Amino acid sequence: MVRVLVVASAAALIVSGSVPAAAQSFKPTKPIEIVVHNGPGSGPDIFGRTVAQAIEQEKLAPVRFQVSNKVGGGGVTAANYMVERKGDSHVLGAFTSVWMTNPLVQQAASTKVVDMSPISRLVVEPAVIVVRADSPFKTLRDVMDAARKEGSKIRQAGGSPLARDALVRQLLMAESGGKWAFVSFPAASERLAALLGGHVDFLLVEPPEAGELIRAGKLRAVVQIAEKRLPGFEDVPTLPEAGFKIPNVPQARGIIGPPGMPADAVAYYQDMLAKMSRSATWQKFLTSNQLDDAYLDAKATTAFLADYEQALRDILIQSGQKLVR
Repeated sequence: MVRVLVVASAAALIVSGSVPAAAQSFKPTKPIEIVVHNGPGSGPDIFGRTVAQAIEQEKLAPVRFQVSNKVGGGGVTAANYMVERKGDSHVLGAFTSVWMTNPLVQQAASTKVVDMSPISRLVVEPAVIVVRADSPFKTLRDVMDAARKEGSKIRQAGGSPLARDALVRQLLMAESGGKWAFVSFPAASERLAALLGGHVDFLLVEPPEAGELIRAGKLRAVVQIAEKRLPGFEDVPTLPEAGFKIPNVPQARGIIGPPGMPADAVAYYQDMLAKMSRSATWQKFLTSNQLDDAYLDAKATTAFLADYEQALRDILIQSGQKLVR
């Protein structure tokens, strides 16, 4: 279903039109805030800062873009902040899958991304499950076998209980019969430090967060969460190749505005991000971090988010999560 979702969204890009040029009268007059829900060094933070840097380096806007880390509630704090800035044309949010899953399972998380102002999907991001280079676990099957025997003695570092790493954990436990502990850390740097320090046994991580450590030989990837093997990881199997028949949980990243953002502001940011996505700066970022270029305009992003929410709803149900919406 995930593959169909991505392909259908790409098709939507081809047929969808941009906001009419006549509506594009907005221009920012003060620095733009890009809201991310995790701390410095995390995947959302790296994504937001790279967007800001690419816009600045390519001189695509007359003002600066700066990241604002709104940590808390596994993404709820960031989403609530966006709602508080309703109609503000100088605030953007960097959405990920957790922005979609929170409202489905948390009664207090009433803000849905589809109710904000979708602007652009930019990337679809693969991931890898990593262990320390000196770990006795050579494959993901080794980890699962140990979890069946030792239970909570085996520990996984992760972020929000509703983020992709936690969803993959639930799916793997259901498929393998193993049970292990999930130790939550707010920042990727803390998760990596816990793994390197021997406090946890493995973690699921995006390539931008641990690529250098993998290339330096301090961490070893045992499996990929991707449609196909990534460049530079040709010797690492995907989940199906490793014998695990679970959904390829997607991680899409993009930019949204607060609810009620004026149409001319949406049009401005949509077209600016389209230019950024074609720039050498952005393409280099995608290539060096094994990310899939997945730009969609505002109309196509709105349709994608509706499909994405349904895909994540299905995965939550399969992983045993209780839904409240």
